Amino acid sequence: MQQRSPETYVIDYRAAEQLLDARDPRGAIRLLDSVIAAHPENTAARLLRARSFFLAAQLRPAELEFQIVLEREPDNAFAHFVLGRTFERAGRPEEAQRHFRLAAALEPRPDFLQAARFDTGTDDTGTDDAGPDLPPAPAA
Repeated sequence: MQQRSPETYVIDYRAAEQLLDARDPRGAIRLLDSVIAAHPENTAARLLRARSFFLAAQLRPAELEFQIVLEREPDNAFAHFVLGRTFERAGRPEEAQRHFRLAAALEPRPDFLQAARFDTGTDDTGTDDAGPDLPPAPAA
């Protein structure tokens, strides 16, 4: 196999971002697999791969990646929020609520507060018609 340069991994990461924006999460996962294999410590690549797994409805791999990110960055509000969404889609509302509340406590964004049900304008049914979309990731 041809030797890959650090620049190649950066190009793959950026291409994976574009694929995810174009709604091709599986394509993004394929690119990120090699990036993470070469640089397992790269938290940004893991977060992007976790989001890709989520959007590809691969909930267990998404959960595992989000947990790795949170082990390294326990104060990452966005990772808590999307892990909460992952648990929500997996039918695990108690675990979801815990992470929604952590996200809202760390960063009181309106979408985080609403998911955590801290926003008084939300109903208490526990339903969310937002579907599988995620909020935009914070700027790297």
